[in-house]
Amino acid sequence: MLNGKIVVITGGAGLLGRVFSAAVANAGGVAIIADADLIAAERVAQEINSLCPGGADPVHLNITDPDSVNTLIELLHSRHGRIDAVVNNAYPRNKNWGRKLEDVSYGDFCENLGMHLGGYFLVAQRFALYFKSQGFGNIVNLASIYGTMVPRFELYAGTKMTVAVEYAAIKSAVIQLTRYFAQYFKHDGVRSNCISPGGIFDNQPESFLQHYNSHCGTKGMLDSADISGTLIFLLSDASRYVTGQNIIIDDGFAL
Repeated sequence: MLNGKIVVITGGAGLLGRVFSAAVANAGGVAIIADADLIAAERVAQEINSLCPGGADPVHLNITDPDSVNTLIELLHSRHGRIDAVVNNAYPRNKNWGRKLEDVSYGDFCENLGMHLGGYFLVAQRFALYFKSQGFGNIVNLASIYGTMVPRFELYAGTKMTVAVEYAAIKSAVIQLTRYFAQYFKHDGVRSNCISPGGIFDNQPESFLQHYNSHCGTKGMLDSADISGTLIFLLSDASRYVTGQNIIIDDGFAL
């Protein structure tokens, strides 16, 4: 479905990113695995290229550094002559991420918003301007169901887990940022869409999983691969007239 498309995936070596990168390669595209951890990106690229030769290209990227973003765009343009899409998937956060509301300092709140939401803005801004200059391009942002609904705090009872207040603020803002970019670049051949996944399995406590799954349909907590089909659709020409949309994938959790 992607037929040689050059697709940048920020956080491409992470939990979701490595699965997204493999899906892009399997669909015939070239996954640019852009990660702050270049060694991890190289490892993921090697795994993908062993199955899909030439399907992955590891690069370093700091989404909070304008020079890093600009340098990457210049590198990819010189290497490939074009860039078809960018997936804002990175998940930067500071060491105090995940504290309960009453324990979150103002400094931590602002730092996490700056890193995550600010990083998504920077990547979207720089790539959108490049896409406008080349006459086409595609932005896909990763948000969350907790950007669309209030948290179900009762699910976290008896665990050390919670929904970070920064997460709710960031992901709801990402959805609106997506629409803003879609409207702003609507006449420039630049699309902007968003995916809001439900919970992704990452060895959470069994009690949490049982409570979470009770709100879902037949699957419950998702695997990373459950998001890939929608991502490939949004990256492909099958969605060429889809822009400004937020697609929820949660097996009915938010209903």
